[in-house]
Amino acid sequence: MPIEIVCKIKFAEEDAKPKEKEAGDEQSLLGAARGAAAPRDLATFASTSTLHGLGRACGPGPHGLRRTLWALALFTSLTAFLYQAAGLARGYLSWPHLVAMDPAAPAPVAGFPAVTLCNINRFRHSALSDADIFHLANLTGLPPKDRDGHRAAGLRYPEPDMVDILNRTGHQLADMLKSCNFSGHHCSASNFSVVYTRYGKCYTFNADPQNSLPSRAGGMGSGLEIMLDIQQEEYLPIWRETNETSFEAGIRVQIHSQEEPPYIHQLGFGVSPGFQTFVSCQEQRLTYLPQPWGNCRAESGLREPELQGYSAYSVSACRLRCEKEAVLQRCHCRMVHMPDSLGGGSEGPCFCPTPCNLTRYGKEISMVRIPNRGSARYLARKYNRNETYIRENFLVLDVFFEALTSEAMEQRAAYGLSALLGDLGGQMGLFIGASILTLLEILDYIYEVSWDRLKRVWRRPKTPLRTSSGGISTLGLQELKEQSPCLSRGRAEGGGASNLLPNHHHPHGPAGGLFEDFAC
Repeated sequence: MPIEIVCKIKFAEEDAKPKEKEAGDEQSLLGAARGAAAPRDLATFASTSTLHGLGRACGPGPHGLRRTLWALALFTSLTAFLYQAAGLARGYLSWPHLVAMDPAAPAPVAGFPAVTLCNINRFRHSALSDADIFHLANLTGLPPKDRDGHRAAGLRYPEPDMVDILNRTGHQLADMLKSCNFSGHHCSASNFSVVYTRYGKCYTFNADPQNSLPSRAGGMGSGLEIMLDIQQEEYLPIWRETNETSFEAGIRVQIHSQEEPPYIHQLGFGVSPGFQTFVSCQEQRLTYLPQPWGNCRAESGLREPELQGYSAYSVSACRLRCEKEAVLQRCHCRMVHMPDSLGGGSEGPCFCPTPCNLTRYGKEISMVRIPNRGSARYLARKYNRNETYIRENFLVLDVFFEALTSEAMEQRAAYGLSALLGDLGGQMGLFIGASILTLLEILDYIYEVSWDRLKRVWRRPKTPLRTSSGGISTLGLQELKEQSPCLSRGRAEGGGASNLLPNHHHPHGPAGGLFEDFAC
């Protein structure tokens, strides 16, 4: 059975002091080395942090009512800051925007817009042939008949050419246009371009974007002034109502930019015969924001056109393309006014976002009745018509700029990232007195503590075989036999094997000398 003997060794006072000094120096050096490597505790970090109130709430010192109140104040301020920061973040993520309107300075010259006009009646009754009436029965509502007035049930006509039908049967501008003036200069039907819409054959003035006509002054007499004869005697009789049946008399007009195709059946306005209509225009340049503030379509920057069949993207062009794809998917054909481009129909709804940069023209419309009694007689003699015909068919359209200025309407972000950072910094300084560097201090302390704990987990110290604490050592019996003179002396004095060790057999040396005291 192993026996452990505890021996307590004491030294003289003079010899103990140097050893204690050396041990103290060694422990101070080891403590300094360990302190440099060990992370700071929370109290040390709080006392040196720039976060206001943290040192008073978590720093070194006794715990008491004062520290509790500081901790409560710090927690309340931090909660208030987080609440305000959440509100600021929600406001920023809602992507608010505002609209700013800035009137531009007057310009010496302004580009005149394109003016598209269509007679509300699509087909002239006198120009329709039997084949035309047969092919257009679903549009006009007229029953197909032969020349003798009987139904042509057994007749067969060749496949129609809608472009040819519209060109032949539509109202001709040379017959409708009675007078034309632009900025004091005479104009004619040759200054108009043919364009096809839902109203059939229409005409656009100043349609070329490369050679746009300028307007050098504002007000009446500085724009386009035309007199038209709508030719009501050529309007189709109504046999039965269809989706395309019209009860109106007059023309449809749309004022638009040269890059935008006319979408006159929805965006146009009507001009009635027997009136002179004044249209005062003002150019408006609109700038919209893309995602996430808005839904406008930004320019791609590519050379090829963004829409097949059109030189530039516009909402009207996109809608016409959508109509064409829907008709093409269902009927495998297209209408004359739709773009002539390859490609099949698309699945699902068609979405046409507003372009981010758009030019449109605001309008103010007024009118007066014409002709008066004196001018009615004059116009009747001039055009070889009676006064009733003049009042029922003649109209005057006057389109001009109100002034050579334009309005710039721009969407702007109401709350940007710089404003968010500024508000967060103000709230942070108001409630907790912190900054970006304070946040970096906290992150650095968290990293320091986390890294120290990871190193402790990775480098676990091995358990020592022998341990010593202070002046007390644990020795085995065999070691004691070999090292201690106490056992051998006992044998010599006792004359045999003995398991009792003598105590205090050595005389004590003089005061201040070396002595050994074994307690066995």
